Amino acid sequence: MQDKDAFRQALSEGFSEMTDFPANRFHPLVWIHGAPDIGERTAIGAMSEVNAKGALVTIGADCDIASFVAINCADSHKRCLGMSEHIERRDISIGHHVFIGSHCLVKGGAVIGDYCVIAAGTIVDAGVIPDYSLVYGNPMQVRAGYYRDKVSRG
Repeated sequence: MQDKDAFRQALSEGFSEMTDFPANRFHPLVWIHGAPDIGERTAIGAMSEVNAKGALVTIGADCDIASFVAINCADSHKRCLGMSEHIERRDISIGHHVFIGSHCLVKGGAVIGDYCVIAAGTIVDAGVIPDYSLVYGNPMQVRAGYYRDKVSRG
């Protein structure tokens, strides 16, 4: 176990030296930009990114964010096309006890309630997703309250 911890620490430090991404408490290969507010006992899988640079990004406690997830407050398409000189940045809020499956994108302006499941491969657009919802697909489909009677709150 000590060898594994030492290797993980060395990997994390080496990755931070090669990039501008500081070490984090999640995984050496999680990229965090800016200063997102991430709750206790939240897990973020390898190769995921949380971009909070220039916006308020909050992720609640007890969330499970799988590998290859992008939570990205920035949208640069207008700048790229010459329609704006600036990158648009919008806040993101993710509630408590939220599961986000692999290969999802959560875009700026998204507000995800508590006890939600975001199915693998979903693109979450700006807007409010109520508590206990199941969200899936592209374009996203929201089944509001899907988990309301299924979640044990005891």
